Amino acid sequence: MAGSNGKQKTVRDMILSLGLIGIAAAVIYVFIPHDDSAPDIKTVDYRVELLTARRAASYPVAAPEGLPAGWKATSVRFRADESDAWHLGFQAPGGEYVQIEQSTQKPSEFIDEASQGGEATKQTEEIAGRTWTRYTGGRYDALVHQGDGATTVVAGTGSPAQLTEMAKSLKMA
Repeated sequence: MAGSNGKQKTVRDMILSLGLIGIAAAVIYVFIPHDDSAPDIKTVDYRVELLTARRAASYPVAAPEGLPAGWKATSVRFRADESDAWHLGFQAPGGEYVQIEQSTQKPSEFIDEASQGGEATKQTEEIAGRTWTRYTGGRYDALVHQGDGATTVVAGTGSPAQLTEMAKSLKMA
């Protein structure tokens, strides 16, 4: 009988321990601050990289001018050693993502990469004096302009209106 009393005590101790762990977890959850909102993404200053790209690239490098409030530059890079690849990423109003990609890389490969698998539609648009082709079906929708010595892709999760707004704001220099 002594053995069963020991087992009961062990089971009781285990249940009490689990109860204390549960209470401790609840207290920690209540008193440690947690925020379910999206993190605040830092704005990047892309002016230096833009000047560098415009001096080094073999084509007129595109960057937006006059975007309305709510657009936030989040990433920038220029890689002269990789087909003069220019990238500028933005958080659009509403939290969507829009990027500008330019390169002298083979257009079909570059467009597939920049749109993440998008396919050309038969829809073209004249935006700010350039002809753009809409791409859909990939991870990103895109607007693609071929000319000026490079392929320019405006792509992302942004709405078609946001992609058009970005393309409209691009100044090539």
